Amino acid sequence: MNTVRRGAAALAAAAVVLGTAAAVPAAAAPSPTPSTGTPAPGLYGTKDPTYDGVWRQSLAFLAQRATGYQPADQAVDWLLGQQCADGSFASYRADAAKPCDAKTMRDTNATALAVQALGAVRRQTAEPEKVNTAVTAGADWLRSVQNKDGGWSYTPGGPSDANSTAVIVGALAATGVKPGSFTSAEGRTPYDTLLTFALPCSAEDGAGAFAYQPDKTGKLLANADATAAATLAGLGKSVVATKASPDQAPACQDLTKPTVERAALNGASYLAKTLAKTGHLTTPPMPGATDTSEKPDVGNTADAVVALAAAGAAKEAKPALEWLEKNSAAWAKESGPAAYAQLILAARATDTDPREFGTADLVEQLNATGPAPKTPDTSASSTSDDEESGFDVWWIIGIGMVVGVGIGFLVSGRRK
Repeated sequence: MNTVRRGAAALAAAAVVLGTAAAVPAAAAPSPTPSTGTPAPGLYGTKDPTYDGVWRQSLAFLAQRATGYQPADQAVDWLLGQQCADGSFASYRADAAKPCDAKTMRDTNATALAVQALGAVRRQTAEPEKVNTAVTAGADWLRSVQNKDGGWSYTPGGPSDANSTAVIVGALAATGVKPGSFTSAEGRTPYDTLLTFALPCSAEDGAGAFAYQPDKTGKLLANADATAAATLAGLGKSVVATKASPDQAPACQDLTKPTVERAALNGASYLAKTLAKTGHLTTPPMPGATDTSEKPDVGNTADAVVALAAAGAAKEAKPALEWLEKNSAAWAKESGPAAYAQLILAARATDTDPREFGTADLVEQLNATGPAPKTPDTSASSTSDDEESGFDVWWIIGIGMVVGVGIGFLVSGRRK
């Protein structure tokens, strides 16, 4: 869920992974033209929102709810105004008054995160029924563009990929929809799709990881970004996941009959081993770059921390969190709202105070990027409502799964 993996950046990355420009579906509309105007009031951040406007707004909402704040009504109205009549969202629409048409490039990732964000803020917003209608319409649209294999692509019509499928699974779960019941016309579920991207523990390279998509030869290549996303989705969780108990070191195990839960734990094992090498994930150089050295990948490191904590591996995530506390400030300042949000969610997932993140107050920094949110309510009645305090709805309806994950770790350890 790297902050730069929106819009054209995501499509370009897909082409690199597949080794061909055919990664972009032939039926997709051209990439949107970068905005040259001033973003409408209510949007978080000041940089060009063309490729990430809806994404960063939604992620900011989720981080604010996770820390007890309610986004300003002006900010909620901005996000509602971005929705198309069919329930979908584009990455950003400069002229929201103009109806969406066939040339509007719908974005499944932005739609999913917007659905989740609006679901998290609806109870305290000025127009809860309007927000609820938007959430339902967005979920219905996602169902309408589900691929036959049970998954989703970044834009409708393309082959399913692990990241898009995982983001949508998390959003559905967080809004009270059981992803396993979201079946395609062929009777396939999103979990069926995620399993097709999972590398076995017997793999020579990337054991337990998830691939973004098969490459042009059909081979699965380990992808840390896809693995962090799919690990959360396999556990029935979203980007606002919290630490699972008991804390158990993840191990990789191939089952005779693979399950998405086991694949998720295998993914956590891969992330733990990868992070143990340097304390952070890395990103390869962009094609044509003069500097060919790998660089630290701050955003995906934050996502990996959330995934590990959700899998019961907070101990393995701790060194990466400490690395983030020391090395993320410049990146977050440059990247803006979504970056602050990612760090807040990583801190929260490991029971770390985001107001004392190294030398930074991440909550203050995020809130300063947009309209001032409503002051948090610290009363007992407020904190007793899990959705209102920013918790995943699946923390309630899926608690049995969390307990089962812990038991799975224990059973696995005993067998070994």
